[in-house]
Amino acid sequence: MRSRLALLVAPLLLATMLPAAVSAAAPARDAKADHRAAVVAYWTPARMRAATPREFTFDAVRGFQPNAKPGGAAGGGTSVTGASWTGGGKMLTTTGRALFTMGGTDYICSGSVVNDTKTTQAIVLTAGHCVVENDGTFATNWLFIPEFDTSATYTCSATKYGCWVADALYADAAFAGAGSFNNTAVQHDWAFAVVAAGDRDGGQLDAKVGSFPIAYSGVAKDDTLSAFGYPAAGKYNGKDLVYCRGAIGEDANTGNTTWSMGCAMTGGSSGGPWVKATNTTTYADAVLSSLNSYGYSGTKKMFGPKFNAGTRAVFDAANGGTLTSGVVRTLLP
Repeated sequence: MRSRLALLVAPLLLATMLPAAVSAAAPARDAKADHRAAVVAYWTPARMRAATPREFTFDAVRGFQPNAKPGGAAGGGTSVTGASWTGGGKMLTTTGRALFTMGGTDYICSGSVVNDTKTTQAIVLTAGHCVVENDGTFATNWLFIPEFDTSATYTCSATKYGCWVADALYADAAFAGAGSFNNTAVQHDWAFAVVAAGDRDGGQLDAKVGSFPIAYSGVAKDDTLSAFGYPAAGKYNGKDLVYCRGAIGEDANTGNTTWSMGCAMTGGSSGGPWVKATNTTTYADAVLSSLNSYGYSGTKKMFGPKFNAGTRAVFDAANGGTLTSGVVRTLLP
């Protein structure tokens, strides 16, 4: 809420005698600070509880046949298809819940903090459909809560690292212009939010929770990856960091242009990271290699885009704060 300009209520005599001094004393408005405060104020505990998991299951209206059979391997005996993550570490601290408003509805997704060159801000990787509609309409009230699992509260001031408010959102132009959540959209379903503290001290945000690098190539079919997120539909309550791990395959329905993994996570996990790592105990060497994008009704598989030069272009635009070819953005406020 905008603060009242109390200085303008000063005695008339003082205003008459010292107009220049009074004008000089008036504090300059900080639009970004006002925006962050407004977003934090918007997300009352009631709104957070009522937010809807952003749908990620295809149906005929979204371009896939209802009886589509996803391709890809489900993984071997060491696969995990939706268990609570209890290993702590950077996977816990960097993965969080995202909340935003789209088309008048409040939604929840997941996201993760990525390596960047910012000093007082951080960059969060999430799904394109957690940032912008396929008609180019961007989300508002975009907020990220890292390590939501540890303090799964609906009050920003009580969370472990506070609520981080997006000052800008960047997405792939092919996703934003796809017209619907179709084959073109899923191949470009990535986005980045440039976030800053909203209700806590500022500082270098990613230094507080850590971050992971992105791999834009180097992932192949049958590699073992791990997916993380905050599913909030079905048997999941949205407060627990959940993970899947297994060999990845490809989705034949997209012409093998997207990845598949055996995984039972549900809505709300969209945007959560897929990582490739040698050490799956600490994930200290993890790299972000895809993300939770979509699924098919009745199947226990998750699908994600193949990161590429387009992903890099969107990240570079977010990291540099500039708009480049093939990238769309919104500046908040």
